[in-house]
Amino acid sequence: MYYLRFHIKALVCYLALMLIALSSNSQNPSTHHADWKFQSLRSEIDPGHWVSNEVQFEGEPTLVLSGDNKEYTNGSWTRTYDVVPEKYYEFTSYFKSENVNQVDRSVLAQITWLADDDRRIAFIEYPGVRAKPANKDWNVIQQAYQVPSGATKAKIDLIYRWNEQGTVYFGGTGLKETVAIKPRMVRLAAIHHRPTQTASSKESLEQFKEYIEIAGDQNADIVCLPEGITMVGTSKSYVEVSEPVPGSTTNFLGQLAQKYEMYIVAGILEREGAVVYNTAVLMGRDGKLAGKYRKASLPREEIEGGVTPGDNFPVFDTDFGKIGMMICWDVFFPEPARTLSSKGAEIIFMPIWGGDLTLSKARAIENQIYLVSSTYDMKTGVFDKKGELIVEGTVENPVAVVDVDLNQRELWDWLGEFRNRIQREMPSTKATSNY
Repeated sequence: MYYLRFHIKALVCYLALMLIALSSNSQNPSTHHADWKFQSLRSEIDPGHWVSNEVQFEGEPTLVLSGDNKEYTNGSWTRTYDVVPEKYYEFTSYFKSENVNQVDRSVLAQITWLADDDRRIAFIEYPGVRAKPANKDWNVIQQAYQVPSGATKAKIDLIYRWNEQGTVYFGGTGLKETVAIKPRMVRLAAIHHRPTQTASSKESLEQFKEYIEIAGDQNADIVCLPEGITMVGTSKSYVEVSEPVPGSTTNFLGQLAQKYEMYIVAGILEREGAVVYNTAVLMGRDGKLAGKYRKASLPREEIEGGVTPGDNFPVFDTDFGKIGMMICWDVFFPEPARTLSSKGAEIIFMPIWGGDLTLSKARAIENQIYLVSSTYDMKTGVFDKKGELIVEGTVENPVAVVDVDLNQRELWDWLGEFRNRIQREMPSTKATSNY
């Protein structure tokens, strides 16, 4: 009996050890540092690399890369996971950085899909980084993918590069099977209408009301109106039509937003004390002011008219995704749209008097966002990520409405998902500031 009990205990211990071993090789998000190997393109550019027990993520050691006083440093921790073709997997990795000038450019993850014979399958992926820290000081790189047909392995690289003084700690890294990616649909609308010879701002607003109601009757989630809707057609000046925000116009728009349970974007002139701004307001589905943007790029005419520029490009969370706003002259410069996109905006709404069609397309392409334009003298409608005007509002049909799927990826020939490559491959701030 003693020997039987001994063998039973031994068997139980063996099974427990086997379970621990199997658990350590699982593909749940967890950084088992023994499974990761360091690599670089050339030994001369190796970053410093080690496993840290001092800096831990959720009680586990972290994988560390540092600049090692090399401005040209470039290397990664790498590991390969088994995957099932056409199944869905979510990649997750948390990181904390110190003394890194451009985090999106220097800290990234890369997924390479491989066949059984280690041939690369489809595009290399660069999972997105959330704009805000996800867990105290830790940011998270996270994205779900459908494994390409023919791929049976996913090679993961956690990369640090091009910053001599910085250090990055990676933790909680893993690839796990998940559910299929569901569409994230939003119905966008834009209005093409120009009031003429109206006696007041209120009269102009009443004309726009008809088209807002058409968008509402078509179940739009959000509708965009042009720039300066309280000034157009009135022959009044910027200062004369300026008003507080919130104020009478936002109350007017808010009632319509609440009635149709949709968001409304519109350009008005805002007064705050002695200052007048060219402002785009965002009304929520509940009819309340959800946000505003003050035009940062002013043409000479508005400056001479007493308008003051804004100094911020806010991004707003809606129940369908992140959005930003810019106004008219902003489209002539790459910085406004680039800033909004880098902050996570998936759609940019642009009240605009009149502008350049080519530049509008460029802003959509170079930032991989949807651009919604509402104008008097340009094209009204929705530009997709390839710069195509997929729906247009006209004099004959003033309300343009279209459904888009914000989870639908745009894969470019040779480039793959360009949106997640932009911040990682753009010029450094050092290069662009030397002028």
